[in-house]
Amino acid sequence: MRLTPLLRRSLSASVDQKLTFARLWAVFDAKHQNPFNSAELIANVLQGKDKPLYHYHTDCGDHVVVINCKDISLPWYEWKYRMYYHHTDYAGGASWTAAWEMHDKNPTKVLEKAVYRALPGDLTRRLRMSRLHLYADDSIPDEIKENITRQLRQLRKVPRKLDDIPEDERRSFPKLFDFPENHTL
Repeated sequence: MRLTPLLRRSLSASVDQKLTFARLWAVFDAKHQNPFNSAELIANVLQGKDKPLYHYHTDCGDHVVVINCKDISLPWYEWKYRMYYHHTDYAGGASWTAAWEMHDKNPTKVLEKAVYRALPGDLTRRLRMSRLHLYADDSIPDEIKENITRQLRQLRKVPRKLDDIPEDERRSFPKLFDFPENHTL
């Protein structure tokens, strides 16, 4: 069958339209990131708010793969004072768990709860949460790694460790003064 130019153009337009609604996979590195600020960014991608065709009633969100959840950083004393409530629906089943304790049990749980809270509380929340994939470290299964098409930027710059800075750069860093040889702390 020979395609006319008009038919060829209409077929390619329909393929482009289908790709407009395709779900993309994005990766986000949570190392040294505040989970509550990161949750807002991730929730926007899960809802599809970063797409030009976004509407509240359409489900056009993407998948988000979050790596290094065990290396998140909470500000100030949040690890100690942020408490999470859970109730078993039995009498006396209420419990409060500190953020550090929850993070020790499951390193992905603090970020998961932050994203859950950042999503709107309608009937689509669980569907959108099913497109969130959390990993404690940077090892991702191969079948998920094949799908990743883009990377979300980190909100904070990750600080360098002193061991990562080369020796010549450390020596050339300006000093205010040199300690005397017999100086002790």
